[in-house]
Amino acid sequence: MALVQLKDIRRVYRSAGGVEVQAVKGINLTIEAGEFVAIMGPSGSGKSTTMNTLGCLDRPTSGSYLLDGQEVARMDRNQWAKIRNQKLGFIFQGFNLLARTSALENVELPLLYQGVKSSKERRSRAMEALRSVGLAERSHHVPSQMSGGEQQRVAIARALVTKPVLILADEPTGNLDTKTSDDVMALFEDLHQQGQTIVIVTHEPDIALKCRRVILFRDGLIIGDGEPQSVLETVAKGVIS
Repeated sequence: MALVQLKDIRRVYRSAGGVEVQAVKGINLTIEAGEFVAIMGPSGSGKSTTMNTLGCLDRPTSGSYLLDGQEVARMDRNQWAKIRNQKLGFIFQGFNLLARTSALENVELPLLYQGVKSSKERRSRAMEALRSVGLAERSHHVPSQMSGGEQQRVAIARALVTKPVLILADEPTGNLDTKTSDDVMALFEDLHQQGQTIVIVTHEPDIALKCRRVILFRDGLIIGDGEPQSVLETVAKGVIS
């Protein structure tokens, strides 16, 4: 079943001098429920614009975006906020945790935005999410008392707590060492095995290889899409440069 369908998505920006910049030039993309996808491409390739479109953070200039069967490209800001709260989970390179707030309270926060009024339910669901990433015993620690890998696992728990249909991770291992990156990717693999749909933006080939599909961007277009080893070998051979 198609969870994400982008149809002829275009995004044009205007500079201060009135010059048009075509960030995305009419892409078509389908992501099935349960897929584990890496998006790659050089700076300015359109991958970040596409990720922002998927996350209902940036509106395409034209085209259609169906998320879980619902057209979202033309929704207003309030509708977008509701979609983000109900259907999407976000994970960032910089973790984006509240510095003076415990892991448990950081994970509870999306439930407040979602309108879960019972503090008991919020706490229970947040603990369940922390337990799923192996951090139940660190629930009362603040970010400064945790390693980078632990902070990213808290961020993953925060993304999971609302039970989203789609997790979007922007360079989730960018601030982590190799061992910790491997641990975080193993956690994503576990989530994938449980049926979670995950899309990761990364510039690291070794991270992309741990996914099941790689989508490669260049100059606002998709120029590669397929099994990771095959796409990355094509890049290495210079067929796609």
